[in-house]
Amino acid sequence: MTTAPSARCLRLATWWSCGMLCGACIVATPTWATQSPAAVRAAAEQAVRRHYALPGSRVEIKSAPLDMRLRLADCHVPLRATIPADAAPASRMTVQVKCPQAGGWTVRVPLQLQLFRKVLITSRALLRGDGLHGSDLRAQERDVTRLGYGYIENPDETTGRILSRSLAAGSVLTPEALGGRRAVRAGDHVQLVARMDGIEVRAAGVALGGGDDGARLRVRNDSSGRVVDAMVSAPGEVIALP
Repeated sequence: MTTAPSARCLRLATWWSCGMLCGACIVATPTWATQSPAAVRAAAEQAVRRHYALPGSRVEIKSAPLDMRLRLADCHVPLRATIPADAAPASRMTVQVKCPQAGGWTVRVPLQLQLFRKVLITSRALLRGDGLHGSDLRAQERDVTRLGYGYIENPDETTGRILSRSLAAGSVLTPEALGGRRAVRAGDHVQLVARMDGIEVRAAGVALGGGDDGARLRVRNDSSGRVVDAMVSAPGEVIALP
């Protein structure tokens, strides 16, 4: 049985119109707008830079690419990146970036941080018990995120201090390496105390060495010119040894 031409034309017209309609539907379907990964990483980097960019600092940041499978809805308000106020600088860290709009999202961005500051290092090899002088130290830029034992920036913190351990030349000066303050320095005018059988005699002297409490050193008696062995007992005071 042959289909009438008019029926074939009707089917063809129907198919054509439906095809056109479907094609229009495909074109008109909106795509889901996604947030730019670069913008998310930039927000994290800017937050870190603001947090650690103190006077005298140089900050270098490199954020890792986000997971390509991660699809975040486009955020229509400024992204918010937060870092805890007490966060210590670390070579590897993560920053939380949030889209604060209703139904927004939160993602963590991993990054690498280098924070360069001028810290004090030794100009020469120093021994335990050595006092620190200006010529013993110099400032040098270092990445402080890798200085796990701490560092010292202000030379005033070393005034009158002695070393609690030996340091090679070029070593970063750490708080742990600083001992107490030197009670007597070489050239100081001191009270030389001699005790015997309950009798105490005091004389003025000049220290020929230096040290903290309990340190042994040589002292020259101002009156006699005699050099004696003594032990530091207090700032500016030494006890003559037998």
